[in-house]
Amino acid sequence: MINRELWKKSIVYQIYTRSFMDSNHDGIGDIQGIISKLDYVKDLGVNVIWLSPVYASPNDDNGYDISDYYSINPEYGTMQDMDKLIDEAMKRGIRIIMDLVINHTSDEHPWFIESKNPKSIYRDYYIWRDKPNNWTSFFSGSAWDQIGDSYYLHLFSKKQPDLNWNNPNVMKEIQGVIKFWLDKGIYGFRCDVINVIFKSSLDNGKKRLVLTGREFYHSQEGCHEILRTLRREVLDHYDCFTVGETVMVNTKEANDLILPERNELDMVFGFEHMEVDQINNKWFKTKFRPKKLIKVLTKWQQEVYWNANYLSNHDQPRSVSRFGDDQKYRIESAKALATLNLTLKGTPYIYQGEEIGMTNGDFKSLDEYMDIETHRIYALAIKLKFPKWYRMKMIRKTSRDNARTPMQWDENGGFSKEKPWLKTNQNTKFINAKESVSNPDSILNHYKSLISIRKENDILVDGSFEPLYTKHGLFIFKRILANEAIITILNLTKKAKKMPYLFHGKIILSNYKRENLTNEYLMPYESILVYQEGQK
Repeated sequence: MINRELWKKSIVYQIYTRSFMDSNHDGIGDIQGIISKLDYVKDLGVNVIWLSPVYASPNDDNGYDISDYYSINPEYGTMQDMDKLIDEAMKRGIRIIMDLVINHTSDEHPWFIESKNPKSIYRDYYIWRDKPNNWTSFFSGSAWDQIGDSYYLHLFSKKQPDLNWNNPNVMKEIQGVIKFWLDKGIYGFRCDVINVIFKSSLDNGKKRLVLTGREFYHSQEGCHEILRTLRREVLDHYDCFTVGETVMVNTKEANDLILPERNELDMVFGFEHMEVDQINNKWFKTKFRPKKLIKVLTKWQQEVYWNANYLSNHDQPRSVSRFGDDQKYRIESAKALATLNLTLKGTPYIYQGEEIGMTNGDFKSLDEYMDIETHRIYALAIKLKFPKWYRMKMIRKTSRDNARTPMQWDENGGFSKEKPWLKTNQNTKFINAKESVSNPDSILNHYKSLISIRKENDILVDGSFEPLYTKHGLFIFKRILANEAIITILNLTKKAKKMPYLFHGKIILSNYKRENLTNEYLMPYESILVYQEGQK
């Protein structure tokens, strides 16, 4: 019998293949490189790898533009390499989940190439019109591009045409893709921009500063029906789970996708906590204030059935540079953020390099950035006559390349013997996995301790969440199960703060090596885990 909730006990490690490890020294990470580092991943203690796209792709958007769902990008290796990765990971007790990108394909996918012919059976696999509507793209500009006398819809890059989910043949094709990979032994999927895949109308939308037209594709009922169908007809027949990337969802919309009775997804990545340091749009950053993050996380913990907890991924700036202090308190704040992520209710996701405290990139000029979104936003900022210093400030803080710099394995980088596809941060000289493994007080070893504590205490998996104090940059909450509890005490500021209460219990982890709770002040970015017995 399939146990559909084993994933609740999982800890997921995201690997961005292109930047993880280069085995053949061409400057690009690959599958064999991942295999060579599986023991490192196992030693960390995680049991699931989320593998960013490795499918065949022209790489307009680093693999999120798929030209063949059944093939591996030659830059990353072969299908034999992929089979070996699944097998070698399984030997180490690690399962693989893959990205499922089904809102769009590449414009170099055979379906789209055939669809350019109005008489082709593939024409209706995509959304073609004689005239465009007024919708705008996630990557700025019109969501339509012209070929001949017709226009096709692309909510993202023009090289990522949207699939037409009103066509039942698209459903059949995607079901075949899902079965193919599950039969190979993967454990499920991270479903890319999954709540925008169904378009209920192609009418002109209400004009907005960003994403005009979204009322016709954001979280439509047709999307829910697609997910229920995929679950009922395919996913429920396998030992697997799904996590959805869901843009612009609130807690009710999240629950509408994940409550067990809905039979759609198992959990979703929300983004509300990723918006606490921005104004209207992610490119316009404001000063980070911990109270906003604490408020949003508390709400999602209390209102959402099951959370996918994360503070960084391949699309977001590095967490220690964003929510911590990547200079004076880099080690302390990275440990505090790790403690936060791994003790909240839900499934924790760790992004590669986060476990050693990697920071945002140290790019100096526009030509050092490879991200397509970054270049398009920079071009738009020029049109809007933003001064150069401000344009550079925007991308320096927010570019997706901040999280995509090569994994820092040793003091020389260690990612490749050749020039990597993206600039390695120079701080690899002192921020690297080699140093972290050998240093007992490293961020990496703090992660290992946290993961071990989580595995040994069902409280952190099944326990309820109770906020105790959420003011002045302090986040203190309790996880309770039966008559036991674990209290997480966090100071998310760079100032010493007085504890609001006197706590009792056994300290099981402290990033300042605190031995007792008699000191009533919390140090900058201090984190403490306290175990209590005898709870009511």
